[in-house]
Amino acid sequence: MSSPPMVDGAFARWLADRAGQALLRLRAELGFADPGALKSAGDKVSHELIRSELARWRPGDAVLSEEDEGSRLAWAAEVSSTSLSRLTADRVWIIDPLDGTREFSEEGRADWAVHVALWARNAPTSHGLVAGAVGLPAQHRVLGTDAPPAYPPMRAEAATAGGAGPIRLAASRSRPPVFLTDVAAEVGAELVPMGSAGAKIAAVVTGEVDAYVHAGGQYEWDSAAPVAVATATGLHASRIDGSALKYNEADPRLPDLLVCRKDLASRLLAALHRHCG
Repeated sequence: MSSPPMVDGAFARWLADRAGQALLRLRAELGFADPGALKSAGDKVSHELIRSELARWRPGDAVLSEEDEGSRLAWAAEVSSTSLSRLTADRVWIIDPLDGTREFSEEGRADWAVHVALWARNAPTSHGLVAGAVGLPAQHRVLGTDAPPAYPPMRAEAATAGGAGPIRLAASRSRPPVFLTDVAAEVGAELVPMGSAGAKIAAVVTGEVDAYVHAGGQYEWDSAAPVAVATATGLHASRIDGSALKYNEADPRLPDLLVCRKDLASRLLAALHRHCG
């Protein structure tokens, strides 16, 4: 195997693509007869591949992964100091080896992803993310900060209506926020059910939808890579109260976010304030 790219953004893309290809092979080998086994195997295969490559090519960097033992309790007193070493590190890779295990285990679904992001202490951005890639293996594409997509054009139906066409909001298939129906009614939006967080934010990046709102509870690894790509593209990304997203915190819970076109941000934040305040 040849060496991967050394530039962080290109390395993140390479890593997300390698993990995604491994997941596609696993899907083909195991099939869909036992969804639970496929989910478990997918998490394990992708996590071990990403961890192994980071250890080989970025041995001095810290890692926060959904699949690391203790990650969800990283702020708790009983977690070892080793687990919290990332808090004093200058560079931390924040990864979700398989975002959307449910969709991954369902035949024909392509709305699952691999997240690879890099947080740096000296980053010029408020969120601290300096590189990231979202692999969408079943869609045969990787979105990355090394070559971010162009700012998404206004959808044809909205452009035809002079920019007043219906806003399309990506929403969770299984657990959309209870207030989202009210927000959608106020701003004249239609809800578009999708799978993983990465797939939903990727849909905003590519212009398939206009916004993604989540308030049902997430962790840093659920949004770090897609937020890195979205902001590199020029989109708005924040908490639903408008405050900045922050990563590599002691408590990795990051329960809510808004990613949208910049021209919609103030309108959506105002509606969210009224229905979530």
